[in-house]
Amino acid sequence: MTGTRLAAALVGLAVLLPAILWGGPIAVEIIVAVAIVIGLDEYARMAFPDDHRAAFAWQTVASALLFAAVLHGGPVWAGGAAAIGVMGSMGLVALRPPESLHHAADRVARHVLGIAWVCGLLLFLPLIRRLDGGVAWIFLVLTIPWAGDTGAYFAGRAFGKHPMAPRVSPKKTWEGFVGGIVTSVVGVFIVRAVGDLPLGVVQAVLLGATLSAAAVLGDLSESLLKRAFDVKDSGWIMPGHGGILDRIDSLLFVAPLLYTFAALS
Repeated sequence: MTGTRLAAALVGLAVLLPAILWGGPIAVEIIVAVAIVIGLDEYARMAFPDDHRAAFAWQTVASALLFAAVLHGGPVWAGGAAAIGVMGSMGLVALRPPESLHHAADRVARHVLGIAWVCGLLLFLPLIRRLDGGVAWIFLVLTIPWAGDTGAYFAGRAFGKHPMAPRVSPKKTWEGFVGGIVTSVVGVFIVRAVGDLPLGVVQAVLLGATLSAAAVLGDLSESLLKRAFDVKDSGWIMPGHGGILDRIDSLLFVAPLLYTFAALS
């Protein structure tokens, strides 16, 4: 790990840990809201390089409605906000069509994807914080991608021979994938012990393995989008790490699944 990466990680921990431990649900909401705005800006620059300001403005408005409806409204409000996001995206493109109408559906899809991917998945974090034992669940959702990424890196370097998705992420290997699952499961047991989470041994193993696989899919999905948009990094906000979407791509796939599991347990 380079000095800039270590510094960025330490700064991130210095901000996140006090907020998670002592800030309560509202602190997590604020942090997530800021992350959504930054992520939408990065996404708009990648997906709409010719008109990113308008795309960012619309997706921010739609995401704000969805964020408020899910966290402070109810199912009816959340459904209405989601519908507005879809209808507004289609209406915006109809009013500002691309030069070639054959690309209109693609532009609508890019708008909807930005709202759903960045806001729709990330807002599960404040929902997790509101659960009983929310602090421990938050640490678990942060630990699994980090532990999996660390294990995959070292296992891939030591044993990696079989590429996992060479066209999307050439450095990922199946050996690294297995190593990431192992370290993710270990991470679950550590958080389970420290946070006193109500997880049995079998549950902990299955949860760690499943969410580790989800984290890898989240990482691969962002890599696929970056290749489709022909960019190397989503942004530049974190030295040595690229953009914020480069850091939370795995988390975006882990949070909804963990929330569903914890809420139904």
